[in-house]
Amino acid sequence: MNKTENKLSVFALGGINEIGKNMYVLQYENDIIVIDCGSKFPDESLLGIDLIIQDIAYLQENKDKIRALVVTHGHEDHIGGIPYLLKQLNMPIYATRLTLGLIELRLKEHGLLRQTELVLINADSDLEFGTVGLTFFKTNHSIPDCLGVVFHTPEGAVVHTGDFKFDLTPVNEEYPDIHKMAKIGSDGVLLLLSESTNAERPGFNPSEQLVGGHIEEAFRKARRKVFISTFASNVHRLQQVVDAAQKTNRKLALLGRSMVNVVAVASELGYLTIPEGMLIEKNEVKGMDPERIAILCTGSQGEPMAALSRLSSSNFREVEVQPEDTVIFASTPIPGNEKSVSRIIDNLFLLGAKVIYGSGTATGMHVSGHACQEELKLMLTLMKPKYFIPIHGEFRMLYQHRILAESVGVERENIFIINNGDVVDITNQVARQTRKVQSGNIFVDGLGIGDVGNSVLRDRKLLSEEGMLVIVITLSKTDGQLISEPDTISRGFVYSSDSEALMNEVKQLVKTTINKSQGANGNQRINLKQHIKKSIETLLYTRIKRRPMILPLIIEI
Repeated sequence: MNKTENKLSVFALGGINEIGKNMYVLQYENDIIVIDCGSKFPDESLLGIDLIIQDIAYLQENKDKIRALVVTHGHEDHIGGIPYLLKQLNMPIYATRLTLGLIELRLKEHGLLRQTELVLINADSDLEFGTVGLTFFKTNHSIPDCLGVVFHTPEGAVVHTGDFKFDLTPVNEEYPDIHKMAKIGSDGVLLLLSESTNAERPGFNPSEQLVGGHIEEAFRKARRKVFISTFASNVHRLQQVVDAAQKTNRKLALLGRSMVNVVAVASELGYLTIPEGMLIEKNEVKGMDPERIAILCTGSQGEPMAALSRLSSSNFREVEVQPEDTVIFASTPIPGNEKSVSRIIDNLFLLGAKVIYGSGTATGMHVSGHACQEELKLMLTLMKPKYFIPIHGEFRMLYQHRILAESVGVERENIFIINNGDVVDITNQVARQTRKVQSGNIFVDGLGIGDVGNSVLRDRKLLSEEGMLVIVITLSKTDGQLISEPDTISRGFVYSSDSEALMNEVKQLVKTTINKSQGANGNQRINLKQHIKKSIETLLYTRIKRRPMILPLIIEI
């Protein structure tokens, strides 16, 4: 019998002590339900890595027990890992209309759409997977069609909020199911998993309604073209940009593949309404009056290949930022992206643009889609959980959320601050955290998934910091004699022609090391590379205090 049987187990494979790659697992007996499967973009230390996804070793070991993947909403940190998951494990996906539309885009890109079962759900859906039933409730966020999930198990109800805020005047008039949440709480919640992104921010979040007026005002004041950058998936914000363009009689161009794709999906499904004739192609921009143009683009987080970054460096062929153009950042930088965003802002000022940027509350161009402290306390008060696990946040956010939970009556010993892989087991309605499952980061590099490990990243870091020196040595296969002068090739280390004396010293050291190995048998000659490498490393550090990667290349002829 599997050791996880006959108990309720809850854990995360991503999304705890981090922002991104969310994946949560609920298991009762032989039934496993996976919640969300996101991806995460690498920071500057992960050289060459395109994407970070979850280690799903536990799911692979228990693939016969997986009943479904339930997706709470369509943001990249909740759906971006789905194609990589499905390449290894096939499972049905349950999500709302817009979320399914965005998932379909990813699956088409990876050639997985035809072999994947996609099931449409809404806030009134009622599902059953073996011993576990699922119901849902509507929440607000910065994308439409968001759901919280209630898992009805023999041990009791487990609630996963998804990402949420309480917006009582939503732009799409889709109000949060507060009455339903209160009913769920009054029926009894054994365990609550609630997001923690804004647990450090006091008060309530402003409504998304406030942003529309500020965008329209900026459009009216703009003398020439208006560029506005935001998350492509923030469909509410996209609609407000469309409305502002319509009211100020501007045509709208879209820049960036993800922006074009999301607008197409959201328009087709009826979540975004664009007047006929408003959209123009990017190559039409130059031929029109700048006072009649608005451009909606990606790149608000400083992504180097996104549209706004290329515009700021005058590297976008069809469209240019010119003096007196207005550029609006309708977002706030995610922690870690501040430097790259600042670089783009500087470049835009150098081009003579008027740039509206900074904290969303200061400019009025952005409000967060995540609950602040009073909203988090409201969710806790509505649900009244016996046990609580703060999720979706870095550790300081999780700890702050714990303090909030205590302030509204959750017992401290019933709050679990856990890591990815830490399992909370519940038996007879008593929760304990005593074991772990395998978890971690899997790196996606081009077409390679998981083939770049820490050793490769260390080599890349060394190359980026110290450079590389290749020593090409040609030896006789019969007697090991040096046939020609050693050759040196350096990259990112020193420029050979400017360091001729040092390179000559390296060559002389190579010859000395080879001469010492004369007469050595075959087994000893195998170690020649290592001897050469160590002697050169010592020489270079003694002379110039640098440690480049040394690659001796021996050719025997």
